[in-house]
Amino acid sequence: MDRFEAMSVLLAVVEAGSLSAGARRLGQPLATVSRKVADLERHLHTRLLVRTSRRIGLTDAGRAYVAASKRILEQVEEAERTASGEYREPRGELNVTAPIVFGRRHLLPIALEFLAAHAEIDLRLLLIDRSVTLHEEHVDLALRIGVLDDSTLVATRVGSIRRLLCASPDYLARRGTPRTPEDLAGHDGIEFRGTPADPDWRHSRGVAVPRVRLAVNTAEAAVDAAVAGLGITRLLSYQVADEVRSGALVPVLEPFGPAPVPVSLVYPEQGLLPLKVRAFLDWTAPRLRARLASALHIGP
Repeated sequence: MDRFEAMSVLLAVVEAGSLSAGARRLGQPLATVSRKVADLERHLHTRLLVRTSRRIGLTDAGRAYVAASKRILEQVEEAERTASGEYREPRGELNVTAPIVFGRRHLLPIALEFLAAHAEIDLRLLLIDRSVTLHEEHVDLALRIGVLDDSTLVATRVGSIRRLLCASPDYLARRGTPRTPEDLAGHDGIEFRGTPADPDWRHSRGVAVPRVRLAVNTAEAAVDAAVAGLGITRLLSYQVADEVRSGALVPVLEPFGPAPVPVSLVYPEQGLLPLKVRAFLDWTAPRLRARLASALHIGP
């Protein structure tokens, strides 16, 4: 039995929450994963998992073994990085994640320049509108929008973004421009329901909500519907920057807007930071700060 492989399989099952979910994560048949866990339990002469119809739990021995396995595998991974030269020069595969629209508009142009300057690094850029668990999904660094609530992450603040309410000139001509947050109750709304960082209808005088005529799960769809004149939408400034500059959308109720949302580059707390991560941070942070300083003050 390959004990390192058995540890990896056990961790995947525990982190995924079930044998079947662990098998999907590993890309292995359920029967194979179940057998490897059973072989490990026989080798240790103890039960590690408590199996139920839907999820798995850990015995006391299982909790101790999982914690030790995680430490061991992290040490093995760090030893391999050291041996491969990852700590001597920036090289290897770098996994980065960011929200879709922000990543495409702001991070991707910077990343392309970074790759041109670092020939030994290969970048895997995951653009997705959900909060990725860095350790479980093997991500080196993430761009996060919003207040951070994970104390295990190291954060580098790169700027902030405003929340904006916007509507098309045609809609405002037909329905009137709201002058106070309370006026929103008489308007139609378009709601983007993506991630917890997405802006709500909160303003400095509380929360006032229009009649939500359309709810969508992408910022692009919310922008398109607002440009088409359906109603007022609330988005982050970078998501509507082009449309506001062109005049296709007009910000409303700006004096009542809430505080800007922080933007940070985050990575897991660890011992020696790989040079590929340090190189990307040093390259990206000042360039993002410059872009966000400009984007914070968009206007027609």
